[in-house]
Amino acid sequence: MQGVQAVFMDRDGTIGGDGHFIHPRDFELFPFSLEAIRLLKQNGIPVFALTNQHRIARGEAVEQEFVDQFASYGFDSSYICPHSSGAGCECHKPQPGLLRKAAQEHGLDLTRCAVIGDVGSTDMLAAHAVGAVKILVLTGWGSDSLHVYRDKWADAEPDFVAANVLEAAQWLLGQVDKDVP
Repeated sequence: MQGVQAVFMDRDGTIGGDGHFIHPRDFELFPFSLEAIRLLKQNGIPVFALTNQHRIARGEAVEQEFVDQFASYGFDSSYICPHSSGAGCECHKPQPGLLRKAAQEHGLDLTRCAVIGDVGSTDMLAAHAVGAVKILVLTGWGSDSLHVYRDKWADAEPDFVAANVLEAAQWLLGQVDKDVP
């Protein structure tokens, strides 16, 4: 992959938690997540959060709490869908609205970006819709997504399946290195 312009990371199940909603005040990162973010940024790759958080629409959390949390982890920006899954918005993954918004705001070619997530039927389909590199992690819902729920996203083959977000970042950087003469 030549010149990765940005990496988008899902939250629940990808950088921490168990795949279920956890309020920002109670959310715990996996021990390797900060290292993954640091590694990408050290190599000049912006890292953006990309997450569905329908509990905001229910009044169970406030979007700013997520924005502040992502900033504290070192994310360059956060793209959060606050709507319920049935709202019909363009920003709720698997819709690619948040990716397109980020591309417009940061001048990105999404085919030169990567999405790292644990859910094939949301994260991988959103990445697939814009031609981004698709990296599925086995944390959170990842293993079930790859096996039990694979039929829900059969047309979106991941480019890489990683044990966790750090392995995903390392693989991605290895792909970049292969393009350098």
